[in-house]
Amino acid sequence: MILVDGELTLYVERGGRSLLTWSLDEGVLQRSIAALAEAVRSALLGPLTIERTDGISAHSVIATPDGSVLTRCLGEAGFHLTPKGLRLSR
Repeated sequence: MILVDGELTLYVERGGRSLLTWSLDEGVLQRSIAALAEAVRSALLGPLTIERTDGISAHSVIATPDGSVLTRCLGEAGFHLTPKGLRLSR
């Protein structure tokens, strides 16, 4: 669970394969995803492969208008596209 200014913005479901968002604001998403990436890099979380975002395949979300903001933020944080989804390793 990622909070920005006390508000829920991201939730990574158990196993890390699904990401749920509560904001489409690019600034909020950038801060939230940066915090998520830092948790992976500092070993608080293991490597992540996000297969679904808000119930949509990670590969499909790239093509949606709202997904482009999310995809851009994930890319800026270091996530890269793999056959399984969007991946971030330490």
